[in-house]
Amino acid sequence: MIRHAVAGDVDAVAALEQTCQGPDAWSPWLVRDGVEGGLPTVRYLVAELEGEVVGYAVASLGGDIAELQRIGVTPASRRTGIATALLDEGVAEAPGAGANRLLLEGRQDNSGALAVYADRGFIEIDRPRRRYRAGSTPLLLRRPLRK
Repeated sequence: MIRHAVAGDVDAVAALEQTCQGPDAWSPWLVRDGVEGGLPTVRYLVAELEGEVVGYAVASLGGDIAELQRIGVTPASRRTGIATALLDEGVAEAPGAGANRLLLEGRQDNSGALAVYADRGFIEIDRPRRRYRAGSTPLLLRRPLRK
């Protein structure tokens, strides 16, 4: 089940952020601020399975450009379609916030995720010079949206 995150999800999402993002993880207080509404353009989604948060996605929705900032899934739940479901929900919500295109950044070394993004209509538009702390090259991807 995919749903909007609530305050009771903060600890689970913050733990997943650490697990999934490693040295590039956001701090627990930033996760809390986003989930609890302190960042008005940021929305957190969670994937719940048998009462446990097993995935999350973060989108910034403001103006005509939306940005999917994070998708993370527990190691035990990877390759089960949860990340794709989170991506699809993020894509579905963006036009309602006024966006006509969605951006996301993927790691060049994450071929599985890049294949899912391509299958969902994302195309590479840039390779920013900055690198992730783990050393991977980022790819900036874009997908047009219909309102």
